[in-house]
Parts: sequence; C-alpha cells; structure tokens
Amino acid sequence: MRLVGWVAGAAAAVLVAAGAITYAVAEDGGTSASTPGAESADAGFARDMAVHHQQAVEMSYIVRDRTKNEEVRRLAYDIAQTQANQRGMLLGWLDLWGLPKVSAHPPMTWMGMGDMPAGKDGALMPGMATNTELKKLQGLSGKQAEVFFLQLMTDHHKGGIHMAEGCVAKCTVGVEKKLAQGMVDAQQSEIQLMADMLKERGAQARS
Repeated sequence: MRLVGWVAGAAAAVLVAAGAITYAVAEDGGTSASTPGAESADAGFARDMAVHHQQAVEMSYIVRDRTKNEEVRRLAYDIAQTQANQRGMLLGWLDLWGLPKVSAHPPMTWMGMGDMPAGKDGALMPGMATNTELKKLQGLSGKQAEVFFLQLMTDHHKGGIHMAEGCVAKCTVGVEKKLAQGMVDAQQSEIQLMADMLKERGAQARS
C-alpha cells in the first residue's frame, strides 16, 4: 500500500508539472531553426507514445470496473490519469510544432524498427495488448481480472520503456527527452510494484 501511495504521489507531481513542461516545449521547439521535422524522432515518439498510452488508459478503466480491490483500482486510476495527461502533452506538442498526428510510415520507424512485422489483432507496437486480450479482460472479474490486468500492463510498460529509452537516445527537444526519462523511471517502479502485486495473488508476469 505504501508503494501504491508513492506511485500516486509521483503521478500527482507529473500532473502538476504538465503545464510547465508544455510551455517549455513551446519555448524549446518554437523557432523554425529548432522545431522538429515530421520524420524526426521527436515527432515519431510523440505520435507513437500517444497511441501506446491510449491503450493503457483503456485497460486501466476496464479493470476499475471489473474489481473492487482498492489497491488495483488505485493503481489503475494513477496509470490512467498520468498517461492520459502525458498523451495530451504529446499531441499538444505536435500541434505546437505544426506536425501531423499520424504518419504514413509504420510505427517505430523513427527508432529504426519500421520493418518489424505489422502488429496483429490491434497490437500495433511492442507491449500492446491484442483486441482479443482486451475482450478477455472485459469478461473477467475479481482476482482473475486483477491478475490479467497486471500481466498485460507489465508487458505494456516494458514496451513503453523501450520506446521512451529510444527518445532519450534520439530526441533533440530537451524537455521531451526529460519527459521520456521520467516515463522510464516511473514505469520501471510500477513494474516492480505490479510484480509484488502479482506475487501476492500467486501469479507472475508473462515474460
């Protein structure tokens, strides 16, 4: 429970800082000389992570309706609020830069992974759940829903961390790199928390 409280505090800090970060990006990337291009890592990360985050928000709200366990519900709420806020920031930066929110190129192209096999059944990027898995989650309840959610979200976080680390290495806008590193740190902490929660339920991560 203390760990969940810590995660909640971290999420609140992210929300408080969001406005300042958005303005900083406008300042950091607001001139023609420094505004990222449509094919840049900065734009690619913003587009792809917005899609990745949207599914995490969806899964979090599904499990909140499928369990009465306060620890899982609180974690799901924290993830949903944090990632919905970050998604808004990512899309807002694309607006500030005057760049499209979609690309004709495959996901992860900016990371040099555009030639990976096309995502199947809705799993467009590494770590994302399939449509079949989301449907299964909607049909579970109680402990079964909790375990499956924690397993899906652990996979989701691992994929998100990989992408965020790519931005840390390749993005050029300073505050975007900082946000990406913050995602890495927060999601690694949540993975450990979810491992403990799975162990308490006699289960473990899928991979």
